[in-house]
Amino acid sequence: MVASLLPIDQILLGDCLTMLAQLPAQSVDLIFADPPYNLQLRNELRRPDQTLVDGVDDAWDKFGDIQAYDAFTRAWLSECRRVLKASGTIWVIGSYHNIFRVGAIMMDLGFWILNDVIWHKTNPMPNFRGTRFQNATETLIWAKTSADQQTYTFNYHAMKHLNDDKQMQNVWRIPICTGAERIKVNGQKAHSTQKPEALLYRVILASSQPGDVVLDPFFGSGTTGAVAKKLGRHFIGIEQDPAYVAIARERIAAIPAPASAALLMTPSRREAPRVAFGELVAAGYVQVGERLYSRDRAVVAEVKADGHVVWNGVSGSIHAIAARAQGKPAYNGWEYWYVEDDAGRLASIDELRERYRAERLG
Repeated sequence: MVASLLPIDQILLGDCLTMLAQLPAQSVDLIFADPPYNLQLRNELRRPDQTLVDGVDDAWDKFGDIQAYDAFTRAWLSECRRVLKASGTIWVIGSYHNIFRVGAIMMDLGFWILNDVIWHKTNPMPNFRGTRFQNATETLIWAKTSADQQTYTFNYHAMKHLNDDKQMQNVWRIPICTGAERIKVNGQKAHSTQKPEALLYRVILASSQPGDVVLDPFFGSGTTGAVAKKLGRHFIGIEQDPAYVAIARERIAAIPAPASAALLMTPSRREAPRVAFGELVAAGYVQVGERLYSRDRAVVAEVKADGHVVWNGVSGSIHAIAARAQGKPAYNGWEYWYVEDDAGRLASIDELRERYRAERLG
């Protein structure tokens, strides 16, 4: 089956193992899986005022024993590994109840873990009994299909931009799904474990490109599909509950067409034409003798005609002198140095490089 014949932008009603088996090998770009957590709840959970907590007691989260849960986990993960493209990755989310078992099984199957990401819930449910620490986190495992997989998508700069131009860490502070975002039916939560769109936004933006196919084998109320559509990705959802399928279809149908492709892309600097600092000097974007400044202006260097800079009598590349000025073995000079504009404001030489690329290299 070629990609054009995949059931893209569709929700497949049925058991995930049955539906996964019908997808061709190496056919999807990204998988997000929010499987049953096997919470093993044994008693009702009540608040101090004795009102009942609406916890997760759905039939789909119940297994006969740990061995049954492990067998189920191994089966669906095996199918996911089969349908992932050679350049694809998978995200799996879980709690302390299951994520360590899931991670071990992933490693047994040959997946290679790239990151664990901690979802820190900024508004977690209290621990009503006061017998344990409050559970304020869940864990996401991000993995490629094997240690030998050479390529995969990671939109580093998109994530950096999303984080106020600072490198994004693996702790994501995002509130749980509440208010208008929480889908309800007759005043009750439609799905007991609906994930916030902000969480899926980061997952999909980080590890896929517009037009890619994102598979969710536990589709639920359709958060993955909703975010995929907003970001210009295709989705395939698998869900065994007809009520959830109906909710997800209505939810996704209400989302307008995504923005233009240009607004959905963050160009990778690794793919941009290589530019040496000397090219900026030769083209007049930086002048010979012009001063370069560190962000705090504490370090000042002068530009030489050959593209090197001089600081404290030492000549070297923008990278070597940036490292030397900070007492570091290496440093990216494009991120360290600034020039002063006519108004006395500092402008990054990296911005000059991007302007040079746009104006001279097309």
